[in-house]
Amino acid sequence: MGLFGPKKQSYLGVDLGAGGIKLVELQNEKGRARLFTYGFTERAPEALPTNLVDSPKETVDILKKIVQKAKTTTMKTIAGLPIASVFSSVITVPRGSEREIREAIQWQAKKLIPVPLEEMVLDPKIITAPGDKGKSVAKGEARKDEQKSIQVLITGASKSMVSKYTAVFKQAGLELVSLETEAFALIRALIGKDRSTAMIVDIGAIRTNIIIVENGIPYVTRSLDMGGVTLTKAMAKALSMDLKNAEQMKCDIKSVSTLYPGEGLPKIFETSIAPMLTELQYSMNLYVGHGDQRTGKSIEKIILTGGSSALPALASFFSKQLNIKVYVGDPWARIVYPDELRPVLEEIGPRFAVSAGLAMRDIE
Repeated sequence: MGLFGPKKQSYLGVDLGAGGIKLVELQNEKGRARLFTYGFTERAPEALPTNLVDSPKETVDILKKIVQKAKTTTMKTIAGLPIASVFSSVITVPRGSEREIREAIQWQAKKLIPVPLEEMVLDPKIITAPGDKGKSVAKGEARKDEQKSIQVLITGASKSMVSKYTAVFKQAGLELVSLETEAFALIRALIGKDRSTAMIVDIGAIRTNIIIVENGIPYVTRSLDMGGVTLTKAMAKALSMDLKNAEQMKCDIKSVSTLYPGEGLPKIFETSIAPMLTELQYSMNLYVGHGDQRTGKSIEKIILTGGSSALPALASFFSKQLNIKVYVGDPWARIVYPDELRPVLEEIGPRFAVSAGLAMRDIE
């Protein structure tokens, strides 16, 4: 498919989600991401296992078919590790030499991570760099008493989990350039260089991920055991239908709007969504109350994504309940694509935030 001119360096972003596989190929066009192709599969609400790498043969077969059908032009792949399977925390360590900082990070990590570090792959990122004269990426001008310490974001995944992902992509014939947590992909796709404080709420099939981002750094990451399937089951029960038909109706936004015209978020969803609302409020309180440096901080907006984020009136429901601006994110906003694709991309957009953000990793 030669719609976009001469061949450029391309990357695949692959999201192995519980609701199916999503793939996006982006081309690097002078530092700007351009959409080349995409593909996806869907899984039944009751499908197991939740993590596709626990069923490697089936996943490899499906991945090969998507790559072939989407007519991708590159094997270079960036894949996402689910937030529920990744440890993430912002820690404070004393300033010092590179060796002293590394040792301090290891010591802190041992206290925080409940498994031996030998079983983990750790990725520390300094937020406040040594020698920056007290200037913090996260805080602006730091106070004098803060200049003695630095902040470090540490993320880690078990070596066994990383091995499973590596094996799946190798068997699928793809070159795994990088594995990164879904949090960074979502930040890249939905926030970009915006330095305001925002909460991303990714409502997946089985789980909902909450990420509170300040200056591009995920200060709070949480994964809740509830998602789109919870809403599907509520609809199935209320309308006395099986899960498959309820899922189809839920995904058809027009059907939901017709079934419950003009009443905001359908009542059958309000009860199911209540625990999620409580968790969002808890996460906001957790962020605001996190130590002295959070004093006076507040969440400026909430960005919804994930397959169920497009439900009619969901954004306005959250906005009213939490008294904050809420909107559905657009993962294509920083990507160039043909105008004729706009209607379909807008419809499927919420499902592709992770895969689009992954594909952008080595472009921006």
